[in-house]
Amino acid sequence: MKKLSAILTFVLVGAFFTTSFAQLSKDEQKEWKNKAKEYKKNPEALKNLVEEHQSLQGQVNSLKSENNAMQSRLSDKDAKISELQDDLTKLRSDLAAARAEARKAKETQSESPAMSAGGEMVDGVVFKVQIGAFRNKDLSKYFENNPNFGGETADDMQKITLGQFRDYWEADTFKKYLREMGVKDAWIVPYKDGTRVPIKDVLEGVISEKPATDS
Repeated sequence: MKKLSAILTFVLVGAFFTTSFAQLSKDEQKEWKNKAKEYKKNPEALKNLVEEHQSLQGQVNSLKSENNAMQSRLSDKDAKISELQDDLTKLRSDLAAARAEARKAKETQSESPAMSAGGEMVDGVVFKVQIGAFRNKDLSKYFENNPNFGGETADDMQKITLGQFRDYWEADTFKKYLREMGVKDAWIVPYKDGTRVPIKDVLEGVISEKPATDS
């Protein structure tokens, strides 16, 4: 018991006086010397005090570790948030660029003429005036670089067309001019995205807008 008392007294002195004893006033030094004597007489109380101190110190160390881990997780989250914000900014920029590109393409399309070089059809619905269908006649060499003159071969016949019109009634007027000039077989043929289609498939609502009469 005496050995335990001596050890505990030494621990108490080391824990409470070694690091800060010199900073105490004389009255405080006297008070703590008296407490040390009391603990010397009651080593069990000193043992409990030391164990409580060690337990509290362990809890403090554990809380410090948890705090450090939490700070690390917060730093990772902050970095992730910053990365996501950068991605969001880039996506917004890409979206704005795509919208601008779409507007530009739409404006370009709306400003495009009804006819294109080489006689190629533009997208959407256009109307041509067919002036005849011939066997054993190949006029394809004249199609190139002649946007108003074209044709296609079907059923062993080459069908020749003139003009390309977005507006049906312009095509109809042109057809009438041709008939007045003697091209009696002139008639309107529609194309949708470059493919010839039946006229009934593209004239919904067009005929009712303006009466059309064939001469």
